[in-house]
Amino acid sequence: MTEKPSKTNKVSLAKVAEAAGVSKMTASRVIRGEGGYSEKTRDKVMAQVDALGYLPNRLATVFAGDRSSTFVGVSIPDLGNEVFAQVLEGIDQKLGSHGYQTVLGLTQHTLAEEEKWIETVLSWQPAGLILTGRSHLPRATEMLRNAGIPIVEIWDLNSSPLDISVGLAHFDSGFEMGRHLIGLGYRNFGYVGTSHDTANAASRRLDGFSKAITDGGGTLTRKFCLHDTASFYPGYYGTEQLIATGAIVECVFYQNDSMAFGGMQYCDRIGLSVPQDIGIAGWGDMPISSVLKARLTSIHVPHLRIGQAAAQALVARLNGEAVKPCIDVGFHLVPGRTVRS
Repeated sequence: MTEKPSKTNKVSLAKVAEAAGVSKMTASRVIRGEGGYSEKTRDKVMAQVDALGYLPNRLATVFAGDRSSTFVGVSIPDLGNEVFAQVLEGIDQKLGSHGYQTVLGLTQHTLAEEEKWIETVLSWQPAGLILTGRSHLPRATEMLRNAGIPIVEIWDLNSSPLDISVGLAHFDSGFEMGRHLIGLGYRNFGYVGTSHDTANAASRRLDGFSKAITDGGGTLTRKFCLHDTASFYPGYYGTEQLIATGAIVECVFYQNDSMAFGGMQYCDRIGLSVPQDIGIAGWGDMPISSVLKARLTSIHVPHLRIGQAAAQALVARLNGEAVKPCIDVGFHLVPGRTVRS
């Protein structure tokens, strides 16, 4: 039985070539799939690769200029948000089907973290980058423009992207929700969301929502933007703070469905009936809605599709195909039973 290598006994390409009875160059060509050898030679080399547990150094291969990179850098704000987990799943599925690997970076919702990650990942010579968001620090923007690789900015659609933009118009989605609620007769609104030290799509959704209710004669009576994650518990205590002000609020719009779910739980705790006493509206049409007693009024966003479309556009560009600079995946309103009809 052939002994598998340990961390301190890494198998080299030379050892694979020696065991297969071929030159190091031939073994390298077989492993890279370049051709110029017989099927019998290929079988011998690959048999030793399996037997010895040889792992090719893909980064070294790229740096040596022997082949094109198969790495694609992908940045998302965090993994705790189910929305971005779905987007990442779409990216990884599509990239994997074309032979590319995802190198993930978490920016923690800050442009400074994004800049550091961009500098690091570009040193690895990736095939391309997929970035969440359309705002970048000046130095990061300069690095991206000089990278000479496909750059896809996802999430908030940008009519003037660095290269390619894939997403939806977040301002328009907020406006659509505001117009819908005004049409149902609501006039006094609250908002519960989060704030970060960078411009984000949630702020544009709120801008769109505010514009729609102002145009319709309504008022955004109270707004709470918490320094926290956009999840269940901040939605719960954000609603607690909003109601504690004693302001007249007929309906609350939340940054996403998870926060809306937290708000509904708080309302239930204090005996407020939804939608009889207060209306609740979310955003994202996330799977959490399926466990609610009443269908949550929300905006449906094809999260998985955003990731798939971004990866597909990047691969198409790498293959020399023409790609539209702006790819709008769209959205639609989901009229639920958490607001009055």
